[in-house]
Amino acid sequence: MFENLKIAGRAIRTVFTADPITRVRRFYEIQSPDVEFAARRTHYMNVGYWSEGVTDLDTAAEALADKLADAAGFKPDDTVLDVGFGYADQDFKWLRERQVAKVYGLNITPHHVEAAQRRAQEEGLADRTDFRLGSATELPFEDNTFDRVVALESAFHFYPRSAFFAEALRVLRPGGVLATADIIPVSGDVVRAAIQSGPLSFVKFSIPKENWHDRDTYRQELVEAGFANPEVHSIKDRTWEGWRAYMAGRTEDPEFRAVVKPAVRKSMAAHWKNQDLMKRELAQLDYVIAVGHKR
Repeated sequence: MFENLKIAGRAIRTVFTADPITRVRRFYEIQSPDVEFAARRTHYMNVGYWSEGVTDLDTAAEALADKLADAAGFKPDDTVLDVGFGYADQDFKWLRERQVAKVYGLNITPHHVEAAQRRAQEEGLADRTDFRLGSATELPFEDNTFDRVVALESAFHFYPRSAFFAEALRVLRPGGVLATADIIPVSGDVVRAAIQSGPLSFVKFSIPKENWHDRDTYRQELVEAGFANPEVHSIKDRTWEGWRAYMAGRTEDPEFRAVVKPAVRKSMAAHWKNQDLMKRELAQLDYVIAVGHKR
């Protein structure tokens, strides 16, 4: 089936398929890095954790990576698996600042894997990283391999997320921790297909219906996977509004205007124009940090 999907203000003719891996891969392949990361210093692709006074997405995105590392309880010499790592900015941050021993990354988008591998070589960290192409629901690792498994704003894609939970438990060592930063609805009554905002089109098109449930169900799925005393906490108040405000004003930023063509800026401005609709729809979305322990 062919449909028009607007990403970053551009109308994209894309193919939607029942295959979840292909669908998510295409979602990221149609994005334009030249626009996505224009006038930015990082390649994070999360909505960020917006503490008081934070005004730029790079700082907020780094803070969210720290928030997830804290939740997972990173320790020096940990072996970490990062599933759905994007361009792996967080992995290099954790290697430098948390002194984890090694980070393994798994991703289904080839150019993300290639970019992370290239950066590891450039920064002399190839021996402490292992970035691979693969599926979150069929982890290509032996049982009891990792101290921490994390997913930074990626698990909502996994089809289904419950299968990822089971796989994460399998590859964790006893005493290991799973931690996710994830997007879910505030309640089961929220209708995913009713989302109309262009900037939130990913909710409609790249979150499987099997993953569309609230915190209570999220916690129950962790329990059913075998995790002990899982916790699912909302950080909604520090995510969506900061991200919305930043993105809505981005086309007026002088640095952004200096490097992005006027036609693209005009399209993006139109894409983000209906802020009242966005605010109403964002009120229906939760953002959680979830943690589960392997006995």
